[in-house]
Parts: sequence; C-alpha cells; structure tokens
Amino acid sequence: MSTLPTQIAPNSSTSMAPTFLLVGMPGLLGAPSWWTMPLIAVYLLSALGNGTILWIIALEPALHRPMHFFLFLLSVSDIGLVTALMPTLLGLALAGAHTVPASVCLLQMFFVHVFSVMESSVLLAMSIDRALAICRPLHYPALLTNGVISKISLAIAFRCLGLHVPLPFLLAYMPYCRPQVLTHSYCLHPDVAHLACPGAWGAAYSLFVVLSAMGLDPLLIFFSYGLIGKVLQGVESREDRWKAGQTCAAHLSAVLLFYIPMILLALINRLEVPITQHTHTLLSYVHFLLPPLINPILYSVKMKEIRKRILNRLQPRKVGGAQ
Repeated sequence: MSTLPTQIAPNSSTSMAPTFLLVGMPGLLGAPSWWTMPLIAVYLLSALGNGTILWIIALEPALHRPMHFFLFLLSVSDIGLVTALMPTLLGLALAGAHTVPASVCLLQMFFVHVFSVMESSVLLAMSIDRALAICRPLHYPALLTNGVISKISLAIAFRCLGLHVPLPFLLAYMPYCRPQVLTHSYCLHPDVAHLACPGAWGAAYSLFVVLSAMGLDPLLIFFSYGLIGKVLQGVESREDRWKAGQTCAAHLSAVLLFYIPMILLALINRLEVPITQHTHTLLSYVHFLLPPLINPILYSVKMKEIRKRILNRLQPRKVGGAQ
C-alpha cells in the first residue's frame, strides 16, 4: 500500500516549496488509529521514566556527582528528542497528515538534531567520566571538578546550537529541484538537503554536521572503552573487575542502543542494501524512540544508587514521628 495519496504528489520546483510531504509507516495508512496508541504510550512512558530520573537526581544531594549530572542531561535530551518527534508522528497516525509546512518541518528538524547531538555528546562525556574513574581513580576527584563539569556542559550546549542554528536558514533559502517527498515520518536535515538542486552547498554543510557529531562520537566512545578494557585486564581480582564492569554496564547498553540502529541505517544507505521501506522505517523509529523509552529502565535497574533512592522516595512515610 502506498504511503502517500496520489492526489498530493508534488511537482519539481526550483525554490523553497511551502510544504514537504512525509512518508508514514507502510501498510498503516488505512488504519491510522492502530498505531496511535503505541505512539502515545511510548511518549508517556518515556516522559514518565526520564522525568523520574530528573526528579530523583534533582532532589537527592547524594546524587549530585558528575556521573549523575550527565545522566540528568541524558534524560533532558531524551525528553526533548521524543517531544520533537511526536507532532508529525501523531499527525500521521491520527489524521493521515502527510503535508507539513516548510517552516514547521525546519523547526522540527532543528530540535530533533539538537537533542540527538546533545544525547551523543552526553554519551561521550559519560564514557570519559567512566574512563577517568576506572583508569585514574586517585586523580578522578581533581580532574572532574564542578568547574570542569560546567565547562563540559557549556561545550555541549555550544556544540549542539553552533552546529544546527545555521542549517534551517541555509535549507530555507536553497533551491529545490526534486519532488519534496521526504523518506521519514519526521523532518531530518540529510533528508531535506538531499532534495536540493545539485551544487547547493547547504547539503555539504549538512554532511559535515552529521560526520562531526554522529561520526566522531562513537569512535571516541569506543576508544574510551578500549582504555577501560586494557586497565581491567591488569586487575587480578575477579570481583573488582566485575564491580568496574557493572559501573559501565548501563552506559554501554545505552551507547549500543543509540548507535547500532544509526550505524545500520548508514550502512544500508551507503551500500544500497535492498531492504523494504517498512524495515527502513522501523529501524529509524528504533533509533529515535527506543533510547528515550529504555534508558531510564537501564539506569534504574543497573545503578543501585538510583534504584534505591527512587524506592525510598516512593515508600509511604510514617506519621507521628515514627521511623
């Protein structure tokens, strides 16, 4: 079943069109209500899980440490990402709204990529935090002071905004020579830039943004884990190796969850692997929607301090001074 009504098929143009056309989930065009409830459930559970992480870290002074501060930023990026995606996803699911104004598309594109790069940057910062804690435990408190953490936070903010603020303006004024049909259910800048006329340099800037963040960060993260693995090989105590590994388990799981679908999509596009649009769309949904849903569960289960503080806060308190 086609995912775009034939009556709204676009014509080629030589300037910025007032609308883009989104592609929905193949096979679900005739029954949009079927996938509305899963989308709403994913959003509410993501907001609840990440909101709980934000709440417990903000309220508990014992959790005001570098590792938990980065976890706080990760939850902010997860909530922001899933919130940025929902308008067009729910529009497609509830009303089959394939047409999206260019201004709305560029605005969604901006926030989706800002929060994606924020998540990637925070995962990189967390890997450096774990590497310092395991490889340089005696120097860790002196290396990651409050001042250093503040500078890392500012660097993440400048990186996210500095990379992406120019893109909406560049793409808004580029000439477009292809039918303006996007390949996803939301607006992404490589998708929009691909529709530009040959020679439009905004597409080159879009590629630079992708490589400078999503290409560089996973390499640095796995380099950090290479250092961690090298140090752990020299630890004789199996118990100490297990404890060190457990401190990295939640973060490494979050890294794999975020990057593996993205890497698979990049390889599929680069190698032109013949897969169905249904599979391509599902991988894209997994990349964007699954980390915000699963990350709070990972950290609540794997990090004893987070789990213990949440349970303590949720337990009913005794009245009358009894403890």
